[in-house]
Amino acid sequence: MIFPPKFVWPKHVSWARVLLAAAAMALSYVYLQPAGYPLYFAVMAVYLAYAVAVAVRGGGRGGVLGMLALFGDTVFFLVLVSYGSERLLWLISIYFLFLMTEALVFGTPVEVGVIVVVCTTFGTVLRFGGLPLERTVIVGGALAWGFAATKRRQTAEIARLTLQLAEARKAAEKAAEQERVRIASDFHDGPLQSFISLQMRLEILRKLLDRDINAGLQDLKQLQALAQSQIRDLRSFLHSMRPVDVDGANLVATARRAAESFQKESGIPVTFLGTNTPVGLPPEMTMEVLQMLREALHNVQKHAGASRVAVAMERTDRGLEISIDDNGHGFGFAGTYSLEELELLRLGPASLKRRARSLGADLVLESRPGRGAGIKVRIPLP
Repeated sequence: MIFPPKFVWPKHVSWARVLLAAAAMALSYVYLQPAGYPLYFAVMAVYLAYAVAVAVRGGGRGGVLGMLALFGDTVFFLVLVSYGSERLLWLISIYFLFLMTEALVFGTPVEVGVIVVVCTTFGTVLRFGGLPLERTVIVGGALAWGFAATKRRQTAEIARLTLQLAEARKAAEKAAEQERVRIASDFHDGPLQSFISLQMRLEILRKLLDRDINAGLQDLKQLQALAQSQIRDLRSFLHSMRPVDVDGANLVATARRAAESFQKESGIPVTFLGTNTPVGLPPEMTMEVLQMLREALHNVQKHAGASRVAVAMERTDRGLEISIDDNGHGFGFAGTYSLEELELLRLGPASLKRRARSLGADLVLESRPGRGAGIKVRIPLP
């Protein structure tokens, strides 16, 4: 059930109480003799004054004051039932609906249930003052309690979803920050260092041209080759920043396309081994796996000096297994290391280690200086 914004309800309920109290007071004067029911009319007057004071004062509803207001309205309903006549039946029925609406908006299923039980018990003992209200109270009360229970479940569900949304936002902000750090680190280690080197070589070339033009021209050719290499590195870096084209139905096919794209842009031959079978990873894990593959290939192009790369991807009983091997320079260390050992010794590509941790994957790096390197990753499947 959808209500208007909650801050509006106290005002509406307060003025509805005033209207009902005033109507009950006026009609009682018409249909009853005030002199014959002094206590009844005294209660009427006190309740009307209370209703006007609450409406004029305004403010929210809740806590002890809210419970007292609900209790007072229930008592007034019982007074109407005790002294009412058939001519006031329609007003008493409307007031009961007002009471249920108030309990539903401001109370809990327990409070609604207590009010319904009290009204039903009181009415049964007094036979509702001879008025045919029994069905109205029982049916209306049951419906109100059902709505109250549904509202409580929906409120709990909204609170749960709100908490999940807040956690998802925090996770997204954290992931975005980590990605910014990774991009800044990659740009610093890649294109920025290349441009710094180019600037230094240009300064040397300027001085060399002042002394020996022929030697300067020779060095200029080397700078041209360096600039072309830096353009390729920058294109590869920009390519690694592009959104991954995820094929949720077949991760292996998407990885194959990523390897083919790398081969086309870098000129390094890539051998890809893998069957086009569904892997069954969630979309966010699929994105992370493909980004890890692209970063590994980018590192091969930037640092390894390799003439060929082999990529394999296979789903096994132990999870999704990925390997990237090249015949380049290898790392500055030799041996085979697990993710924990790489972390302890502070070796290996930081971005690949970070993504492996986020996937809960096992990572093994093998370095063969002068003969290449290999990375094996095993990702547990959900």
